[in-house]
Amino acid sequence: QVQLVESGGGLVQAGGSLRLSCASSDHTYSNYAMGWFRQAPGKEREFLASIDWRSGSTYYADSVKGRFTISRDDAKTTVYLQMNSLKPEDTAVYYCAQSQTTSFVMSYYNSANAYDFWGQGTQVTVSS
Repeated sequence: QVQLVESGGGLVQAGGSLRLSCASSDHTYSNYAMGWFRQAPGKEREFLASIDWRSGSTYYADSVKGRFTISRDDAKTTVYLQMNSLKPEDTAVYYCAQSQTTSFVMSYYNSANAYDFWGQGTQVTVSS
């Protein structure tokens, strides 16, 4: 069973930055993609960004494009989400997820159903 451990959440003022980390226990390189989602109270889980582990290709939701950056560290099997210019509406629980399904179409990973494992979530609160 793959375990994902997130860190880096917290309280930040609007306009500030945070970097989330997600370490995977999977060192077998069967990881095909990882993604970040968020869920605000009373709302559905929302796709933010994904990265193909082998090629490094990335894909972003329009709501975060230009503000958030997803990246990976191969040696640490860790994925990061750099969040800049944060807004109060970015307040949510942020989740990382790992997919073990190959897809040549990055938009496949926009769906939560594409992922096999999930982290426990980390709270991000942006104050106005």
